[in-house]
Formats: sequence, C-alpha cells, structure tokens
Amino acid sequence: MSTRPAFDTLTQSAQFQRRHIGPDAAQQQAMLAALGVDTLATLIDQVVPDSIRQRAPLNLPASCTESEALETLGRIARRNQVCKSYIGMGYYDTFTPPVILRNVLENPAWYTAYTPYQPEISQGRLEALLNFQTMVCDLTGMHIANASMLDEASAAAEAMSFCHRLSKSKSEVFFVASDCHPQTIEVVRTRAAPLGIEVVTGDPRSDLAALSVFGVLLQYPGTYGDIVDYRSVIAAAHASGALVVVAADLLALTLLTPPGEFGADVAIGTTQRFGVQMGFGGPHAAYFATRLENQRTLPGRLVGVSIDSHGQPALRLAMQTREQHIRREKATSNICTAQVLLAVMAGLYATYHGAEGLSIIARRVHRLTATFAAGLSEFGYAISTPHFFDTVTIDSGARTTELHALTHIAGINLRIIDDGRIGVSFDETTRVEDVEALWNVFAFGKPALSFSALESRTADALPDALLRKSDFLTHPVFSQYRSETEMLRYLRRLADKDLALDRTMIPLGSCTMKLNATTEMIPVTWKEFGGLHPFAPASQTEGYRELTDELEQMLCEITGYDAVSLQPNAGSQGEYAGLLAIRAYHASRNDHARSICLIPSSAHGTNPASAHMAGMQVVVVACDKDGNIDVADLTAKAELHSAALAAIMITYPSTHGVFESRVGEICDIVHAHGGQVYIDGANMNALVGLAQPGVFGGDVSHLNLHKTFCIPHGGGGPGVGPIGVKAHLAAFLPGNRTGKLDGIGAVCAAPYGSASILPITWTYLRLMGPDGVRRATEMAILNANYIAARLSPHYPILYSGPKGRVAHECIIDLRPLKESSGISVDDVAKRLIDFGFHAPTMSFPVAGTLMIEPTESESKVELDRFIDAMIAIRKEISDVEQGRSHATDNPLRHAPHTAAALVGEWTHGYSREQAVYPRGLAHDHLSKYWPPVGRIDNVYGDRNLVCSCPPLSDYEDGKQ
Repeated sequence: MSTRPAFDTLTQSAQFQRRHIGPDAAQQQAMLAALGVDTLATLIDQVVPDSIRQRAPLNLPASCTESEALETLGRIARRNQVCKSYIGMGYYDTFTPPVILRNVLENPAWYTAYTPYQPEISQGRLEALLNFQTMVCDLTGMHIANASMLDEASAAAEAMSFCHRLSKSKSEVFFVASDCHPQTIEVVRTRAAPLGIEVVTGDPRSDLAALSVFGVLLQYPGTYGDIVDYRSVIAAAHASGALVVVAADLLALTLLTPPGEFGADVAIGTTQRFGVQMGFGGPHAAYFATRLENQRTLPGRLVGVSIDSHGQPALRLAMQTREQHIRREKATSNICTAQVLLAVMAGLYATYHGAEGLSIIARRVHRLTATFAAGLSEFGYAISTPHFFDTVTIDSGARTTELHALTHIAGINLRIIDDGRIGVSFDETTRVEDVEALWNVFAFGKPALSFSALESRTADALPDALLRKSDFLTHPVFSQYRSETEMLRYLRRLADKDLALDRTMIPLGSCTMKLNATTEMIPVTWKEFGGLHPFAPASQTEGYRELTDELEQMLCEITGYDAVSLQPNAGSQGEYAGLLAIRAYHASRNDHARSICLIPSSAHGTNPASAHMAGMQVVVVACDKDGNIDVADLTAKAELHSAALAAIMITYPSTHGVFESRVGEICDIVHAHGGQVYIDGANMNALVGLAQPGVFGGDVSHLNLHKTFCIPHGGGGPGVGPIGVKAHLAAFLPGNRTGKLDGIGAVCAAPYGSASILPITWTYLRLMGPDGVRRATEMAILNANYIAARLSPHYPILYSGPKGRVAHECIIDLRPLKESSGISVDDVAKRLIDFGFHAPTMSFPVAGTLMIEPTESESKVELDRFIDAMIAIRKEISDVEQGRSHATDNPLRHAPHTAAALVGEWTHGYSREQAVYPRGLAHDHLSKYWPPVGRIDNVYGDRNLVCSCPPLSDYEDGKQ
C-alpha cells in the first residue's frame, strides 16, 4: 500500500495559516500539557465565558494560498485606473528613491518595529525622526516640530485646539480661510462642533477684521494656487489676541519665505510629496511646528536629545507626558500614534536630496507651471491666480464640461472646481511632454506650442516680496549621503541600532505585535494601489471599491456589526468617530441632554481623552480586586446619571487581560438607562472567531487593523482604526463630503483614510479563512496562558479569570520585588535588552507591572527563550534580595550593557560576561544584539531640551 499522502493533504499543507501561527502541533500539545488540559477546546472553554461564545463558524471566504491571494488581489488592483493626476489639493505624485523604497518601506527592520518607548533599542528610528523634525523646522522657519501627525487635516484640527488653549482671546470663533483645502475645512468643522467652537470661513484679507476670533487658519499657497502675503493679516490677528496657523507646502517653502519668518504661530501640513505615494489618501505623515515658548503644549510625539549612562548623546521621546491622552479626561487631544514609517521616509527623502536637490525639484516644478500658464494665456484663457507655485486656477467658463470630458478620455485628471473653473497642479513627476499634452487638450486643435521656446521668455510667478532668503537643511546629515553607497550604508546603520520584530519577539501587552507576512505587504507598493489620488473619479477606483466592500463585509462578519467605516486612520480616530456616532444618534432623537460617558478606571487614556473631545463628561467606574468592572458601582452611577447617560466605554477582554463574565449584564445596565455601549477593539485578538462584540451587547467598536489584523506598527505608525456599528448607528458613520460620502462629517482628510495599506488586512483574512482566524485567536490565548503558567512560580500574576486563566495577555506584578530588592520595572525592562528582547508593556494598566502579550505568531521555542530570560532575571533579583549582589551595583541597575562599556577598566562588582551574556543566554556573537547606547537619562533631556539635529560641534568632536 502506498504511503504517499492524499492530494488534499498536500494542498492543505500549503495553506498559509501554518506559517502565520508559530507553534506546530507538537509544541501545542506540550504547552497544553504544561497547563494540565488535554485539548485546545478545553482551554478555550475555561477562558471564554459561555454566555458570549460564538458557536456558528464565521461566514468568511475559504482560505487560499499566497499565490492565489496575490492573483485575486492583482485582478482587483487592475480594476483601478492609474491616470496622470493634476488634481492637487495637497496630494501629489512623487518619486520614491529606490534606495528608500527597498531599504525602508519594504524592509521589516523598519516596518515591524514598535513605538520607541524603549529608546535604547530605538536609536535608528529616533535619529530618522530627529532628521524629520529638523527638516520641518528648517523649511517652516519654526523653532520646534513634532515627530509627525496623522494627516494635514487632523493636524489643522489639532492646531485649532492648540490655539484655543493658548490664545489670549476669549472668543469661541475659529476663522478658516476659504482657500484652505476643502477636506481640511471638513475635518476642522467635525472637530469643532463637539467643543462648542464656531468655524467661520471667508477671505482673511476682507472678512477677518470685523470678527472676534481666537485663531486663524491660512493656506500657503492656497488650494487654488494663489500665494498671498499674509503679514498684515497676521499682525492684525495678533493685535486682537488671536493665534495664526499656516498650512504650508514644504516643497514650496524651498522658494518662498517660511511661515515662521512672517509671524505665524503654528505651521502645519503634509510631507506626502516627499517620496510617499498618494495611496488613495494615505498613510502620509503630517507635520506640526511652532515657536519654542509653546513646546510644552505641542501635541503628538517629540524626539529629543539626551545623554546615556556613559555621558554620550542619546535620543528618546522628550516629555512623554505631553502625549495628551495620558491626561485622560483633561486632555485636549487623544493622539496616541504618529505616522513614523512615513515620517522616516519623508525625512530620508530630504536627506537623499538635500537643500540643493529639493530646490532644483521645486524650481523645475514651478517653471513647468509658469510655462503652462503662459501657454494657456496664448490660447485666451485667464489665470485667476497671479502668483503661484505649482497650481493654477483657470477660468474655463462654458468650456469646463468639454475640457473635463477630453482630459478624461486622454487619461488625465484635472480638478473641476466648479462649472467655470479648473485647477491644475504639477509635481516632480510632471514632464515637458505632459505640459504639451495638456496644451493640446486646452487648445481644441490649435497649433501646438513649443515648450522650450515659450519657457525661455516666461517669467516666474513667485511674488518678489515672498522669495526665500534664509538657508535650510544645513546640517551635515542632509549633505553627506549623496552617493547611493553612502545612503545605503546609512540606512543599514540606522536599522542595525533598532530591535524590531524581524529579530525578536516583542511581547507588548495591548499592542499585539504579530507576524506581518511578506505576502500581505507586497501589494502596498503596487502602482494600482499607490498611484491613485483620493479624489480621483469613481470610475477609476472600482478596484478599491471592490476591496473596501469586501473588507467591510468581512469585518462585519467577524464583529457582528451591521456596517463598517474604514475612514479613521488611527485607533484614536476610530474611538473618536465611534463616540461622535453615539452623540449624533442621541441628537437625532432630540436627546441632547445625554453627555455622560462612563469609563472604567482601568481604561487606556485615549478613552477619556476621546470622550472629552466628543463633548462628553467622563464619570469613572471602579474596578474590583479581580480587575473586573465593579458592577455595583456601575449600577449606582448609571442610575444616578440615567437621564444624561450617553455611553459606556469598555475594553473587552478587559485591559487587565481577563474575560469578564458579566459583560452582557454590563451592557444591559447601560442600555436600560438609555446609553450606548462602546467596546474598544484593542483586544480583538482574543475574540475573532470566538465571540462578537456586536452580538453580546456592543453598539459600536473600533478595530485596530495595525494590531489584530496584521498591518504593521511601522515604528509607531501608520495605523488604521475603522469602526463597526449596529444598524441604528449606521447613518452616523464618518464620511468625507469632498469624496461624495455622507455621515457625521470627516474625521480625517481622505474618504478611506489610509487606503493603501488596507490590502494588508484583506490579504490576511483571505489567507487565513474562517478556520484560520479562529485558530489564531485560540493560539494567542494558549500562548499567553502558557507564559502565565510558566512564570507564575516566579512572579505574581496580577489578574486571572474565574478558572485561573488569562485571556491573550497577562500582567506580572513587580511591585513586591521593588519593595524587597529595590529593583524596579524599568530595571527589568532594560535588563531584557541584554537578553535581546523588547520589554513588555510597562506600568499599564497598573503601575509597577509588566503586561505580556505573546500573540499567536510566536513559537514555543521563542516563548521558552523569553520565559527563560524572565526566570534568569528573577534569579538576579533574588541575588540582590539575599545580598549576593550589591543593591545598586548589579547588572539590572546598570542595564543595558553596550559593547563600548566592555572596553577599558571594568568597575562593576559583577563580571563582563554576566553583563552581556547573562545566565541562560548562549554565547552567540553573531546573533547577540548590542544596544547602541546605555540607559538614557530622561530627566536630563527634558531639562536641556534639544529637539533637532545636534550642532556641528558634536560632529567635529566625534560624538556622533
């Protein structure tokens, strides 16, 4: 009899799920045995409450192979039509330098890294972000810039709140110039309404004087191309106590006077055209820059320079409590992410080109635009923008419709502003042949013009009074990597300084650092997904509509909700959009008194921050000793605030890493008092295929596609935070009216947010299928319980469910060890670096603890390596407790240990070997991770704040 396996068995063995899930069958059985259970089903029964269990299988497409998924996605992509875009509105085609494309965007060393909260193992990405901040400061003429925002529109909304907080004016009016990008105006209006801010639009040169305002938003150049000298407008605004925000195009600022030099208080904008594809709207890194006196109220993250334990320069996130979600209900922003990967690319684009290269690109773009405008004048068209950089508005009159039809046939997208005006915007990809092709359309058969002849006699259209005179990008980093060899080596040096998922497990609780498979990443750089303008005609984006429709359907099936919006481009934006939907629902029923949002004391800080931004008042609900919501306290507060109760925000499984058995009762209590239930989807990796929040009581949830659904964290961004809602909330999903969608208004600039990375999640779900995603959830729970069981003899497990099990993460309590040994949670986190691990989540949700989430992607081998490291660290703590190691001179207090620290005199009471090859770590010099810096002094950095590239003297002294 043949022993050859059946054909179907061979086919099944090729399925993707066995590659996504780390432990093989034998490892799974060994872990189950360690837990004292026979089957995975038995474990799941012990963990997930029966009252919420999903019994029917998910109705998702069957799993397919990697080649099949790419083939299907390729067919979908080909339904998109990539046309030459001249639409503008802040979105431009661009050339991504191939050395950056291959070695950053397509490199897992960059895209699988986590937010740099552990700076000692994030020095490469922090340096790249410092370059980004320096670039923004130089080009805008501002003193300080953050490490990126989600997009230009949300940066403008943050700037509005910033001005409201700092302005000396008592007004509640924010003035927005009518020539700001329309999608920016939409997001500003959305964000203003819950805060009681009135947004007024108009011409600041004529309409502003009669108003009392706290802030002003200007576009420079304007959305229609005009370049206005706003110095008198800004002076008048300042005289009335208002602050001024300028949304500025960074490429234009290489030729134009920067906002910081003509009086602006804030400069915001996008860096998309610095080497980042349009991607149907995102993701792109926005920027936010201001004056030095405002540094402590700057929203978002800020990279600063400090020193390490050896006195050497080192980078870290400066003033981390500035991340305003940490202020909870007192926050003015809920931003807890950035666009790190895209900010890195934009900063490296500036490093690649330097000041000279950027100026050449800008000059070329402007000369093409000016010559094009001169040609239109030859054909009798009037240009309504006398001064412009890359955009002109054409008075096309009755010919508008015909011109639009002709350009559409020619594969050209123009901006149809209204029935009588057309906008045309050029970029670095525009060629002379493109200009001549446009002339042919606008000429309606008239003799063609010679570009070279006309260009030679065409003057610039930049206003003399606003020509840039100041230098920029003078730091050596923007001039010393001109050859590709040097650039390649620079990128490699930066990547080597970091510790990302391509090297080691990153066991971060609440953050779900799982496999981002290569197959899932491949479509991101396809031109059919990356080359589309977000406001391209619908007839050209049928592939995107097919993909988003299918993805929405799959997410509805997984969550049990009736409708999904993919617009929110971060988890924070998803939270906010969900609460706005609840707010709008109550308003639609004339139930305007409902403004109370109940939030458990264990909640992530973005929850109360989002509630505050949505115009709600936060009331905190207590948790009991087991980490569950105190139902008695919830009942009392729901009754007390019954007439005003708008919502409750819960995370499920709870932030404490357990399945609360009374979740259905909690939902019923809130519903009984007229409130809605918002379920934070941060821990959805413990639910997929096992329970559906839309079925067991949720009205709305946001999902983190950059967690559960495999979009990588990118070093701290991008993210995607869509929301799912029940049918009664579907009418209140966010939408962008510029993109012809409706809803509560736009929460980000583009109709589908970070659209170009949605293929990652679509591919993951198609590869895994219904059985695969359920098995992934089960394995995440198994891995977490295995770690908890193995570590419980050595560390207290803070919370567990009724049967002693955890969900997909566990919290170990180090507070008793701090009391007995003086060793802190920080010491343990830094010592893990010597073992080659990123630390688990520190001091959240409980100070002095570590929250560990292994995910389903880690094998038992890697789990055991981490467990062995934690046990070895516990033994080192015991040595301190027993007096065998000095209380302060021990390997934990001085971790991490660099290679440089081993050279020369050794002054510690423990050996060099114990420092860098602690017990249980093999002496493998090739795989050993050497941190580039010692422990960083955060206090020194905050007292001596430096947030741009260090001065030339540091380089001359050999410090870099």
